[in-house]
Amino acid sequence: MNEKLQQLIDSIAQPDGATALAASEYLDQLTKPPGSLGKLESLAIQLAGITEVDKPEFDRKTVMVMAADHGVCEEGVSAFPAEVTQQMLYNMLSGGAAINVLARHAGADVKVVDVGVNADVAHADLVNRKVRMGTANMAKGPAMLRTEAEQAILAGAEAVAEAVNGGTRLFVTGELGIGNTTASAAVVCALTGLEPEIVVGRGTGVDSAGLTRKIAVVCRALDVNQPDGNDALDVLTKVGGLEIAALAGVILGAAAHRCPVVLDGFISGAAALAARTLAPASAAYMLASHASDERGHAAVLRELKLEPMLHLDMRLGEGTGGALSLHLIDAACRIMREMATFADAGVSDGQGAAQR
Repeated sequence: MNEKLQQLIDSIAQPDGATALAASEYLDQLTKPPGSLGKLESLAIQLAGITEVDKPEFDRKTVMVMAADHGVCEEGVSAFPAEVTQQMLYNMLSGGAAINVLARHAGADVKVVDVGVNADVAHADLVNRKVRMGTANMAKGPAMLRTEAEQAILAGAEAVAEAVNGGTRLFVTGELGIGNTTASAAVVCALTGLEPEIVVGRGTGVDSAGLTRKIAVVCRALDVNQPDGNDALDVLTKVGGLEIAALAGVILGAAAHRCPVVLDGFISGAAALAARTLAPASAAYMLASHASDERGHAAVLRELKLEPMLHLDMRLGEGTGGALSLHLIDAACRIMREMATFADAGVSDGQGAAQR
């Protein structure tokens, strides 16, 4: 394994249990019945443990959109042609994509990173970390070289490090790449042992014939490449995508800097499985934003043992579900910082007289 990647993995520690406990005890002092705010309370406790701050605050949040193309599009697995990746990339860089709208509303930055778009893209706001011009067709052989998978992971981690230096303390995973639900499905199957019929979904909206073809392509890619499910790098190399590998790097980088990382949908879930396989401790830094309408996402969340915050039947990607969940994260943090305790308010805590 690349020495830098190994160092990154080794730097990830478990969240701080003492701070999480302190946050839990503080929540029980607030003017409400214990546990009555439900998942907002467990979210606040998790955020405290991750950040080592009992009342965390995230003044700067960044959606990290990793963009790349997929050679498997040759197999007709998408309702859109591959050139849409480049066209949507410019739309996103100009602020016109759904993620731009939702991130603005949530007070988050959007950082777009090119790790493998099959075109020379030039824009002042684009971060160029291109590893290669898209992957090869995984239905015919490995999607990329192992060294390229490592390079893509490190590109994601380095983008996180730069954002941390700029003040970001919370990250959302986003992606852009026609064909990436096909690669993600293959990654999920390889890492979990689930059958393609359970995992492969309609992606951009293929019809029933397209779905059958897509399942067959994933089956063929797994058969041709025989990825080792115990080796995430082997899986990413053989049936992955450059943006999926880069998102795994975003997750690892966030965990290494003790920052929460909000997972978007199915593609982000595939990257999270790869990150967890590389560094099991990284799983404690993951937050599931929503339950995607993409068929395999529920299985991915079960595998990761994550409960989504939202159920909105979304399947756009880009980080859109993650951006929406930022409002709930902000609410959990505000409860910790702004709500009065029984003692502050002179309200009975249910154990006796009013506290003062």
